[in-house]
Amino acid sequence: MRDRKILFVTGAASGIGREVARYFTERGWFAGLTDVDEAGLAETAAMIGADNCWTHRLDVVDRAAWSEVIAAFSQRTDGRLHLLFNNAGIGKGGPFQEMTPADIDRLVAINFTGVMNGTQAAFDLLKASPGACILNTSSASGIYGSAGLSVYSATKFAVRGLTEAWDIEFAPHNIRVRSLMPGFIDTNILAAVGEQSNQSGKERLQSAGIEVSPIEIIGKAAWDAVHGNAVHTPVNSMAKQLMFAARWFPGRLRKTMGLVNGLDKAVAS
Repeated sequence: MRDRKILFVTGAASGIGREVARYFTERGWFAGLTDVDEAGLAETAAMIGADNCWTHRLDVVDRAAWSEVIAAFSQRTDGRLHLLFNNAGIGKGGPFQEMTPADIDRLVAINFTGVMNGTQAAFDLLKASPGACILNTSSASGIYGSAGLSVYSATKFAVRGLTEAWDIEFAPHNIRVRSLMPGFIDTNILAAVGEQSNQSGKERLQSAGIEVSPIEIIGKAAWDAVHGNAVHTPVNSMAKQLMFAARWFPGRLRKTMGLVNGLDKAVAS
């Protein structure tokens, strides 16, 4: 174990978390895998091999659980943690005025507060591990406010802000902080796009001319983000185009954002 680097992944039961865990463990890392979906965690562990991972149920909203899980994980890794991947998140869209208070609170708690909970719980382990990094999953919806996804988008803007601030704040502790900013990725979260439709979420997005990228692109993007100098890494051409347009053509971008707004209850990456 002493010759392996260590990562800790939230939301590891499927999608982006699973793919990043797979990509890093194939390159010799050891992964702590957490999620509320224990069946999905077991599938991820079977995929990457029991010798390459440790699993535990974790609700990222629960601060006490964070402390317990990190303490248990540190026993397995001799107190080392080279990468905290704050990835757990949920998607919920639709007109803001139709969202319930419970929906709003849950989005904020998981997508935003969960990131802060994880970083506080793991900070001492990261500080004790030379060259450590925190990787946060933001979104293309954190590049420009997404109508029809306002609360989701706001949580991803908040994660973007944390990333930028922490990269400066944690530098004296030799901890780098990075974010992934994916556009639409082919994961289970796209199912909400297809609600009340005969089409799948992926089909509905593609029929509107919106790019949906395969999950396989995420592993290398995360690897490059962790090993590179850029604070934010846009993932797929959609995210890169949004980042360019937000900087140079914000007025034009504002007009074209109606494409996403027209998708009832669409969700981002």
